[in-house]
Amino acid sequence: MSENLTRTIELTVEDHAWLTCSQRSPGLARRRLRDFLDQVEDGSRFSWVGELLLSELVTNAWLHGTPSQQLVRVGFAVNQERLVIEVDDAGSASPDLRLATGDQESGRGLLLVSQLALEWGWHPREGLGKRVWCAVGPEDADAAV
Repeated sequence: MSENLTRTIELTVEDHAWLTCSQRSPGLARRRLRDFLDQVEDGSRFSWVGELLLSELVTNAWLHGTPSQQLVRVGFAVNQERLVIEVDDAGSASPDLRLATGDQESGRGLLLVSQLALEWGWHPREGLGKRVWCAVGPEDADAAV
């Protein structure tokens, strides 16, 4: 995990939104990402993994980073090679990558992010909170189930 995104390529289309932090936030964020990718040529190549990882990051912000009914920011940037997802929350604690054991129902979100993202990281925001981000590559159409 690195703190800063390796920007070796220029990201060409960007969008962001502020969402009220609640149980509905992950679903609203996924819908926002789908709408964003619908506006991008071949954007659907990023949708499956992108929606999954966005959902994990927003869920972490909702459960651990931001008090209920306050705002979290989701941001997206894309080009032909990658989708970058950013989630800003009010929490100052570093994201905790841990291995869930046994029958635990939670604790695997960042493990999924670390396994499925091209890269991921986080850094404190100036003032309050942090930004957690990940980069997703396009899905191989031949590998789709």
